[in-house]
Amino acid sequence: MVHDVVLVTGAAGFAGSHVVQALAGRGDVVGWMHATKPVDEVAPLASWQQVDLLNRDEVRAAVQRVKPSAVYHCAGAPNVAHSWRDTVTPLSSNVLATHYLLDALGRAGSPCRVVIPGSATVYAPSMSPLTEESPIAPANPYALSKLAQEQLGLRAAREDGVEVIVTRSFNHTGPRQSAAFAAPSMARQIALIEIGAAEPVIKVGNLDAQRDLTDVRDIVRAYVALMERGTPSTVYNVASGFARSMKSVLEALAARACVEVLIETDPSRLRPNDTPVLLGDSARLRAATGWRPEIPFERTLDDLLSYWRAVTVA
Repeated sequence: MVHDVVLVTGAAGFAGSHVVQALAGRGDVVGWMHATKPVDEVAPLASWQQVDLLNRDEVRAAVQRVKPSAVYHCAGAPNVAHSWRDTVTPLSSNVLATHYLLDALGRAGSPCRVVIPGSATVYAPSMSPLTEESPIAPANPYALSKLAQEQLGLRAAREDGVEVIVTRSFNHTGPRQSAAFAAPSMARQIALIEIGAAEPVIKVGNLDAQRDLTDVRDIVRAYVALMERGTPSTVYNVASGFARSMKSVLEALAARACVEVLIETDPSRLRPNDTPVLLGDSARLRAATGWRPEIPFERTLDDLLSYWRAVTVA
């Protein structure tokens, strides 16, 4: 499926920048950014526009200019832990911004498909693999904002003629992910220890938590596949189907370190209520697109550590 103009919101961010890379050579890509500028390897791959998604009139005008036939809506506030300290940001960045975008697309009146990456945090806790029919029970402000976001998308699909596909994406990591998240935080601390810029102690949160952790480059391949072959008004889990303890992730990263490191629990990194297991069943996605993860976890960790080694030396 060839689209005239593809719009990526949050295109300079973590997932958005990888979407831009995945779309390289597939036609005209417009990247919307806000405060963050694109990194050097991503900058040449899109036409860049600075758009404030919380300014309704600015969003309407920008959509009228671009007239996209496909949108990957990757902008938003991504962090569960931060949402406890600041509830306004996820509710505005994930809910209100999505409302303004969908409203603008509906008003533009031209055919458009939209992939809205949502979150598996909307599900009720379960020790079993979660399907799209599993009970919903968002337990933190971030999860509430992501459930509201997907409901906005599904409403726009029903009532405004915008072809919206929603994902419930499970945990993902890789190069360029913020150190506010567990795996990149560990990798950054190792990189700093290796150059003597930090004490040889890695500070961590709950290492017993088990997460379905996929390489971001595989995750965005799922988004591209859903744009091409997904069914509008449908929710799709994006998950590897395998849960890893954060302890095993840390041990694998520490084994790659060039120096000896100690591990210390940091109470400030513990969440008020941390889900013990988050594991996804992506059978619906696989049936629709044939997608499956392709990047070995070892490469994900190698690339994550390489990224932070380069950043800390720069």
